Amino acid sequence: MRPWRAAAPRTGRLVVAAIAAWSLLTGAGCPKKPAAPAVKRSQTSTMPDSADQMAFGTRQVLTNKGVSNGELLSDTTYFYDDGTRIEMRRVSGTFYTTQGLKDGVLTAKAATYNTRLQRLEARGDVVVVREDGKRFSSQQLVFDQVRNQFFSDSAFVLNEPKREHSGIGFESDPKLNNFRCLRSCKIIATVQVPTR
Repeated sequence: MRPWRAAAPRTGRLVVAAIAAWSLLTGAGCPKKPAAPAVKRSQTSTMPDSADQMAFGTRQVLTNKGVSNGELLSDTTYFYDDGTRIEMRRVSGTFYTTQGLKDGVLTAKAATYNTRLQRLEARGDVVVVREDGKRFSSQQLVFDQVRNQFFSDSAFVLNEPKREHSGIGFESDPKLNNFRCLRSCKIIATVQVPTR
């Protein structure tokens, strides 16, 4: 007859094996829980973490030496760098002459206004409609208040009452009179042919 101590390790192994088999059998019979639906996360944050402040329905006044050049309205505005860099979404701007008369209207999907450089960069479906009938469209437009100049390095179209300019990149005064195209320049003009 074997001593009781010699049989204990074998019995212990049998008990452990029986518990493991029972766990597998009972676990296999349980229905699996359905996976939790994936949470959809927004691709863009409504307020970037680095913004100092965020505002809705804002109005920015553009001034040069104390004289108002225009105003910018935006749907959503983010302020950075102690308010010296302003990021705007859904922008509409109105420009004025030195006499305070309306000179033109700008619309764009987004814009950045740097108060230190006094520079406005509009982006995304930029359109400028002037009071004299000119219409400018591009994907990017910069207005430098210090130099009082419009410029861009993007493709553009400038429609005037009797001609159309197009190209890539330009420089101009805000009235779009002294207009200089930089590359791939093309002008389409209407010509009246005399009849006899």
